[in-house]
Amino acid sequence: MIARLSGTLVDKDPGRAVVDAGGVGYELSIPLSTYSALGEPGSRVELHVHTHVREDLIALFGFATRAEKQLFARLIEVNGVGPKTAIAALSGLGPGELIEAVRSRDAKRLASIPGIGRKTADRILLDAAEKIEAIASAESGGTAAAGVAGSARQDLLSALLNLGYNARAASEAVDRALPGGSGPPPPFEILLRQTLRILSR
Repeated sequence: MIARLSGTLVDKDPGRAVVDAGGVGYELSIPLSTYSALGEPGSRVELHVHTHVREDLIALFGFATRAEKQLFARLIEVNGVGPKTAIAALSGLGPGELIEAVRSRDAKRLASIPGIGRKTADRILLDAAEKIEAIASAESGGTAAAGVAGSARQDLLSALLNLGYNARAASEAVDRALPGGSGPPPPFEILLRQTLRILSR
């Protein structure tokens, strides 16, 4: 079973990455948060991997952080949540917002994710809330600012995709709009205007 993959990024698209490790190209399904964290093709990458095995399929799911992989693992333990739905949850809200929705018991927000209805959202809160909150607590030491920045990134990407922009162009524009450093990012409205100006050039 593959738990970690280190190699050269061959190709990436929203939802998918190909990594060459030891001359073998591994195709992995990835959430948008991981897509945004990956460099350009040719760069060195290291992904945390969940290997999903069925009778007719072996599928690899890759994550930029251990917390993303743990969230994925907790989600697929919930009845009615398969790997594709778990990836959609991490892409639709982002790890930070997903954790916050669970913490606040916001079933409506969870139910807004494609593939997750109200019943499944309620099951997530019932069956996985404590485990997800434990992941958040373990990761909170020193990662709060990164979580805020990651949440802002996901908000911007989601808004741009809903406006019809190409995912790759949107991701590059968001990278340029988000400030560096460890402080909190500017308000969402300001970041969105900056990102739209970049895309209009």
